[in-house]
Amino acid sequence: MKKVKIGMVGAGFVSKIHMDAYEKVIGIPVEVAGIVSGTRAKAEAFAEDYGIKRVYKDYREMLDDKEIDAVDICAPNRVHKQLCVDAADAGKHIICEKPLTGAFGDVREAGRLPRIDMYKEAMESADSILAASKRNNVKVCYAEDFIYAPPVLKAKRLLKQSGGAVLEIRSEESHSGSHAAYSRRWDLAGGGSLTRLGSHPMGLVLHIKHFEGQLRDGKPVGLKSVMADVGNLTHTEAFKRNPGRWLVSEWEDVEDWSTVILTFEDGTKALVLSNDTTMGGIVNTLEVYTTNSVIKCNMAANDTVRAYAPENEIFGDEYISEKIQTKAGWTFPSPDEDWMRGYPQEMQDFVEAISLGRDPVSDGELGKQVVRAMYAAYLSAEQGRRIDLAELDSGIKA
Repeated sequence: MKKVKIGMVGAGFVSKIHMDAYEKVIGIPVEVAGIVSGTRAKAEAFAEDYGIKRVYKDYREMLDDKEIDAVDICAPNRVHKQLCVDAADAGKHIICEKPLTGAFGDVREAGRLPRIDMYKEAMESADSILAASKRNNVKVCYAEDFIYAPPVLKAKRLLKQSGGAVLEIRSEESHSGSHAAYSRRWDLAGGGSLTRLGSHPMGLVLHIKHFEGQLRDGKPVGLKSVMADVGNLTHTEAFKRNPGRWLVSEWEDVEDWSTVILTFEDGTKALVLSNDTTMGGIVNTLEVYTTNSVIKCNMAANDTVRAYAPENEIFGDEYISEKIQTKAGWTFPSPDEDWMRGYPQEMQDFVEAISLGRDPVSDGELGKQVVRAMYAAYLSAEQGRRIDLAELDSGIKA
């Protein structure tokens, strides 16, 4: 079987997660054959750590490498569109971290641009990626790990066996805030907590309704409307009067709190929560309420290992779990956090899709629908009303 050769773009936190996931792929030989990053020194250090044989001077050199089958894009959100289109035009399959793309504007005042303009920019960007992939007959693997998480896979099996209709879905990703500098500016991140965190639960609830519709009627249940609110809680007087050092608060023009209500074409609902103001560890949850069952999933918490330390320093640099503020007291060390969130399963699916010529479970269309829902949500929050997606799209085309 021909080895699948990957070119990695980016040498940061997510790239490390992807590398660890590739090492767990079975049945199909796969190799990350080269890497490029914003700085050559960072790429070289990453390549040395993971035994990557080639460091490219720029991503164009990677695209010219005929041995590369697919490009894994772990670069900042702002450059996703260009990297995806160029990779497709070079005949490379695409693995792209979430969100697929977004709206970034041209200046530092991007966060103050009208949300309707942002929606148009984001959708044009998503459409251009899918058009390039279709034009060049390459696959878009949208890296939404939540839908591969073992708790979610079990939930889908339970839904299939129960035969009940999904009435409501609730899903959340929240934590105490990203420390990445890019995350504080709209022109670099494409939004705040809704974009960085909310894209996970947003993709998950859209996928669950897609799954249900395929089971019931042979076609996905689409999204009809969104209603949302966003805010910046660390900029309020309440926070300023009692600023806690445990929450990231240096947001420039992006939100740190968001809530989105989704209404689907069959009249059912979903609630998507995401914020940067939650302490105590990351929140990754899914709840599904059906006509004959309730299913609750927690992709972050576990109690298979419990540990106690009277002081923070006792466990040293041993990893406990993401986004906890202290290792003191009782903690719940995660034996394999990446596996619980679906990263190895995600890369297994992508490598199989590329090697066997089939579509991935998480594809470019899901990535586009997440972008559509997120930026319609920003428009809803700006206008203070429910946004009907069909009316929005028809109005733009008119």
